[in-house]
Amino acid sequence: MSQLVLSDLRKSFGDLEIIKGVNLDVSEGEFVVFVGPSGCGKSTLLRMIAGLEDVSGGEIVIGGKQVKDLPPVKRGIAMVFQSYALYPHMSVFENIAFPLRVEGLSEDKIKERVGAAAKVLQLESRLQQRPGTLSGGQRQRVAIGRAIVRQPKIFLFDEPLSNLDAALRTEMRVELMSLHQKLGSTMVYVTHDQVEAMTMADKIVVLNAGTIEQIGSPLELYHKPDNIFVAGFIGSPKMNFLSGTVTASDRGNVVVDLGKVGTIKLPRGGHPDLVGKTVTVGMRPEHLALGEDKFSFEVTPGIVERLGIHTLAYCTLADGKNFVALFEGDPEINQGVSFTVGIDPAKCQLFDSDGIAVHKESQSGMHSS
Repeated sequence: MSQLVLSDLRKSFGDLEIIKGVNLDVSEGEFVVFVGPSGCGKSTLLRMIAGLEDVSGGEIVIGGKQVKDLPPVKRGIAMVFQSYALYPHMSVFENIAFPLRVEGLSEDKIKERVGAAAKVLQLESRLQQRPGTLSGGQRQRVAIGRAIVRQPKIFLFDEPLSNLDAALRTEMRVELMSLHQKLGSTMVYVTHDQVEAMTMADKIVVLNAGTIEQIGSPLELYHKPDNIFVAGFIGSPKMNFLSGTVTASDRGNVVVDLGKVGTIKLPRGGHPDLVGKTVTVGMRPEHLALGEDKFSFEVTPGIVERLGIHTLAYCTLADGKNFVALFEGDPEINQGVSFTVGIDPAKCQLFDSDGIAVHKESQSGMHSS
């Protein structure tokens, strides 16, 4: 059952259209992440769902009820912001209890709900403290607790971890996933960090300039991006893109001339209309191996980052273009010294001249998904 449905949702500021006809179904209990670069409209879209931004067009349905004209408090949502937005003069208990007091709940009911939220968030020993005495992670838990006690249909998170340091972000990420499992609630989460999106989401919504580029599970987007934008955004380090020309295509392979890098045969049969066209071949840094493979070429590292668990080499190709390779452990590669890398062509992506993915299972059309 769909807990949230957006139908042709639009938002304009004067003549400037920010959200351009978004359609989305979120099922009950799903953890959905909106991801995209700064300015893509993800926070605006979340604020429209919450009722904090007016809707210029389209519909918002929550739990089967049209809500676009309702105030936030009537929508059955609770929002956790980037800033903790806690009252510094109130105790943790009173910060969490605040929305319940606004609703006029009895003291017994307030104590019951706050106690239950504090137990889930491991804040029971902190209830009488003030926010100023807490760490950043604890303050974020208080903000989440204030959302939990409202027992909303949908939790909305607007980049809630961006104010935390790297180690604490990882810890809170795990806590939020655990919280989702315990509550079984529908959660919609906004982030610009695609690592957060990949690790937390049941479903990722990739946004770009106010439109949805692709919706899918993290691994669907990683292994089968619909276009160059999604391929370049999902994955860290970013996918390498090499421009080339298709010289042949049959039922088994598309042959691409990559100039000085070489000629690669990609298992993308059934695309004769690509012959003679300019295309882009995508290679993920982590899919490369040292030495010869089915397709091999020379790279020269300018910078080598040794991180223990893996090594990153920032290289140039024979044609002078930049290229990134990632290897497990600490291989013998050195700055300025060329070496051979290889890749299985089956792991490469192929995009046509419009940047649309050409998938290997299609046997008849140029585009498939």
